Amino acid sequence: MRNRWWRLTAILLLSASCAVVAAQTCRTDITPTAPDSRFTDHGDGTVSDAATGLRWKRCAEGLSGAGCASGAAATFTWQNALQQAADTDFAGRTDWRLPNKNELESLVERRCYNPAINATFFPNTPSDWFWSASPYANDPYYAWSVYFYVGSVYDDYKYYAGFVRLVRGGQ
Repeated sequence: MRNRWWRLTAILLLSASCAVVAAQTCRTDITPTAPDSRFTDHGDGTVSDAATGLRWKRCAEGLSGAGCASGAAATFTWQNALQQAADTDFAGRTDWRLPNKNELESLVERRCYNPAINATFFPNTPSDWFWSASPYANDPYYAWSVYFYVGSVYDDYKYYAGFVRLVRGGQ
């Protein structure tokens, strides 16, 4: 996982080969890992996950409205992502937080890519890196992230820019 050359090469190849892809692609011959039946939209910008008991913000930070179509998805360094969570007051709640690595990875829809997430309940999700709250134990300069283009989990420098989806409950 620590081989940055391999990761950069993979990203460049995926980007080059998929640059013309305009929307999410899902295989119907694979059983969904994040089916619609697992989620409940509360109509206040939040979604509950029956499999984990977590409540998620429907939109990535910076996006809002129907279909998460208003605004622009914002990126943050890892430390700023943690602070964004601590400062968030949304849907009448102030206990929002950055999900840990396993919680964030639980949203990955393995039969889809670009993005690898349930697009019905998490629309307009950037097909990119999202921060988790989990630091990388082997190096204090890294933290875990999930790449929602294909649903992979990687360690990233904490000063890199990544997207944020907030959660509450659990742990």
